[in-house]
Amino acid sequence: MKAIARSDYGSPDVLKLEEVDKPIVSNHGVLINVHATSVNAGDLHLMYGTPLITRLIYGGLRKPKVKILGFDVAGRVEAVGQDVTQFQPGDEVFGDLSECGFGAFAEYVCAPESALVLKPKTSSFEEAAAVPGAGMTALQGLRDCGHIQPGQKVLINGASGGVGSFAVQMAKAFGAEVTAVCRTQKIDKVRSLGADHILDYTQTDITQTGQPYDLIFDAAAYRSVFDYLPMLTPDGIYVMVGGSIARFFQAMFLAPWISRTRRQKVKCLAVKPNQTDLIALKDLLEARAIAPLIDQCYSLSDVPAAIRHLEQRQVLGKVAIRV
Repeated sequence: MKAIARSDYGSPDVLKLEEVDKPIVSNHGVLINVHATSVNAGDLHLMYGTPLITRLIYGGLRKPKVKILGFDVAGRVEAVGQDVTQFQPGDEVFGDLSECGFGAFAEYVCAPESALVLKPKTSSFEEAAAVPGAGMTALQGLRDCGHIQPGQKVLINGASGGVGSFAVQMAKAFGAEVTAVCRTQKIDKVRSLGADHILDYTQTDITQTGQPYDLIFDAAAYRSVFDYLPMLTPDGIYVMVGGSIARFFQAMFLAPWISRTRRQKVKCLAVKPNQTDLIALKDLLEARAIAPLIDQCYSLSDVPAAIRHLEQRQVLGKVAIRV
């Protein structure tokens, strides 16, 4: 089969279209004929091997053990192991492979059935492949870390990105009043997601608006966490889900001290992929409560170009890969 593989850490130049062995189905495995996938910030970190902790978690301090990247997947079941009970050949599925070896940048991939759910019939393969990683990040950040409630005032920073665009839609589905932060060129599209208010960060210092928020969901954390604390209500919660690695570690180390010295909370999301939340995302898709924004769709051979596009940080929603 064809796959985008690599043998070293580095820029997108290390990614090559190669002929590799087709996966063999284990007793508990599901072999997927991949129709689509998408690129995520997590793919960038694995590609470069930064921060160093990614090499410790996934193995390969000097050379990567994960040869084929990609964890969002949508496709058709080709074969199943003898112990698989949830799926059968021909089923259309989508899922998150980040806990089971990655490998979605390929024509075929094998995954445990717990990493997959049936694809909504109303979604194309490209649309379904754009959802798992970013959608689960938005869902867990708002629900589990942010404890979002109906009627709350919620600020979503990075609202035009993959995670942020889902967060805007989900926050509205939870019944919140949503203020979305994006740049001028993306205002109309972000407003179409259902945001009640828009802040253009190129024209306004969002920390100086005087509006207190019950929840700040930060998908583009490039400012100090201390800049956001005055923007929170006395019991408000700041949740960091993406952005600068330096800001992530700042928030992670300061969160316990901030939580001890004030009622406000600072949290950093560690996403936990699971089938229950994949089903929740499927339900949201079928109810049309969320719909992925797809900025561009590339072919499998153009994965390096897709990742370069993502690196520019100008993507509107998600970058999909049609396999």
